[in-house]
Amino acid sequence: MKSTLEILRGLREDRDLKQSDIANLIGTTQQQYSKYETGESELPLRALSILADHYRVSADFLMGRTDCREGISALNQKIIDSITAGSLLSDVMSLNMAGRRAVLEYVFLQKLKQRYETRGKHAKKKTEA
Repeated sequence: MKSTLEILRGLREDRDLKQSDIANLIGTTQQQYSKYETGESELPLRALSILADHYRVSADFLMGRTDCREGISALNQKIIDSITAGSLLSDVMSLNMAGRRAVLEYVFLQKLKQRYETRGKHAKKKTEA
């Protein structure tokens, strides 16, 4: 996983922002923000929270603790009925390795099926036109 320093810089550069833009956002100077990106200073929690909201990522993602950008909001998202992404993840993680592989294979097959069905619909529309 990437470090906080790499993530902060990457998110900023991906949006073509300057350090001064982000410094203004979190209420500090460009020089101080530069120290956050280089690791000379620790990013305050308040700034971490502001940046997570600004970039629409989780604080854990900003800190390099997870590759999942969405965080808790994604885990609480309902998949169907009362099943959330978090509860599904917990169920998958409770399986042994063979069970986890079987779930991944099934997801892969479902994705292939949807792709095939989508292509079939497009092909049918072309022949009707």
